[in-house]
Amino acid sequence: MGGVLFEPLKGGGAAVALDEIEISILRSLAVQLLELIGPGEPEPAEDADPLAVLFASDGPTEPPSDPALARLFPDAYGGPGAGPKDDPEELRARSAEFRRFTENDLRTRKREDALAVVRSLDALTPGGDGAAVLELAGELPLRWLGALNDLRLTIAARLEITEDDESSVLFRLPDDDPRKPMVMAYLWLGGLQETLIETL
Repeated sequence: MGGVLFEPLKGGGAAVALDEIEISILRSLAVQLLELIGPGEPEPAEDADPLAVLFASDGPTEPPSDPALARLFPDAYGGPGAGPKDDPEELRARSAEFRRFTENDLRTRKREDALAVVRSLDALTPGGDGAAVLELAGELPLRWLGALNDLRLTIAARLEITEDDESSVLFRLPDDDPRKPMVMAYLWLGGLQETLIETL
């Protein structure tokens, strides 16, 4: 787990060779992400009025208390980008309204991205050396990109990594530190994400 990176496919798409351990780690992380995101909303009836479905949407209005979910579903207004003249109460109200109408759809998309990762890995058949080549085409590269980003955000929240922490002490942990495997996974996912972006 380290030198495994995506490469472009002829005719578009991306490919990466994964061994059994890497497949197992990626699958396990994607399943944990699915569990974190939670079950989906029931599908509306086929003859339902789309406008009525939209305005009947009753998603959450408060940000998640779990730091990882708060990274995956941040407030639309307020936070670090808010100006000093912005009224905090008004920003909270606008964020709550925006969240109510968008978070369920965002959860669905993130769930579908993670499911796409699990299904692609489940379809792999490792060769005699235990390695398999994963080929992503069509919408799969974007699904994987979304899931890799969500996995990194989740791990960063668990490790309390901020955007400015790339050179922090976490990245120089001794091998016996219990956080070391998560840091290694975070860096590995970053390499996969970066090289997948480059192939698109």
